[in-house]
Amino acid sequence: MTTAPHPLVSRARQLADDLLAPYAERVDQEGLPESHIEAVKRSGLLGVGAPVEYGGAGAPSAVAREIAEILAGACCSTWFVQTQHHTPVKLLADSRFPVRERLLRPLATGELLSGVAYAQVRAFPRVLVRATPERGGWRFDGTVPWYTGWGLNDVMLLAGLSADDEVVFAATEAREQPGMRPSPPMKLAALTAGRTVSLELDGLWLPEDALVLRTPQERFALVDRPRNTNVSPAVFGVAYAALGLLESAPDATETARSLRSHLDSVRQQAYALADHPVPHERVDERLALKTRAHDLMRTATTAAIVAVGGRALTLGNRAQRLAREGMFLLIQGQTAQVRQAQLEALRTSVPSMSGESARRE
Repeated sequence: MTTAPHPLVSRARQLADDLLAPYAERVDQEGLPESHIEAVKRSGLLGVGAPVEYGGAGAPSAVAREIAEILAGACCSTWFVQTQHHTPVKLLADSRFPVRERLLRPLATGELLSGVAYAQVRAFPRVLVRATPERGGWRFDGTVPWYTGWGLNDVMLLAGLSADDEVVFAATEAREQPGMRPSPPMKLAALTAGRTVSLELDGLWLPEDALVLRTPQERFALVDRPRNTNVSPAVFGVAYAALGLLESAPDATETARSLRSHLDSVRQQAYALADHPVPHERVDERLALKTRAHDLMRTATTAAIVAVGGRALTLGNRAQRLAREGMFLLIQGQTAQVRQAQLEALRTSVPSMSGESARRE
């Protein structure tokens, strides 16, 4: 008996097939159009994990992961902009502050799209953005190195660190305003279309009723750090998209079949760990699966380039785009712990010379 897919998974596939995949190369070169964002808003996908009582779908994590795979495999730029939205939804759903009632429903229904600027608090004990109580609200000063979706998002959640080592999140409009100045959009090797900027904060003042979260840095890190030890579903999405290209090449079917088998196995193990009830347990195992998934993604995208041949050097080629997106996913959300695990895996994967090769040296 075959289980019917969740309605949002079916909707994601339709969006991917009808809009995202056919225009992915154009988006990669020309930028993400507002029409793509409007289509995502209308799809209901922005509320996949949001509470039902606020207009969301309240779907389980497995559904959200499958949707992420579909979107990333079709157009990684679109996936990356919309994935920023789900952290603010989760934070607002758990918030005890009044802003929850003002913003959660429009975010859950897709009326508004949110971005998030909080990677800077992961640099602790360095303080890149300082949050200071001032005039019945909070003042933010410093630099946000990365903010994705500028000019596409309606709302942003901004994080800073207080003098008492509290992580402070507040919501504001995603636009230039007194005390907040964006850089020009960054030109990146991949996902330039996502409109990523840095933000200079010089006395940005947000009222008390903009607060979403205040929590000790240690408590925040306990929850936040394990997130990036899990494999991003986008890694599997890009890898499977590359295998789809490989399977269309007559002389690459055996390679594609072997890689797909390995990828399916790692995916199953990785998601089983992601569903483990204690996120900060079995970290070494999570990191090992993450590096293995990255290895397979890199191999799949490289194999697609080999199969396509010289055409892969053109910027409008899908295999080449997937390879660049895979490079981006290697470092997206990278923490020091993840970087160390990746480098160690790369070091130990280098074969040592032996036998005739060693003797010739």
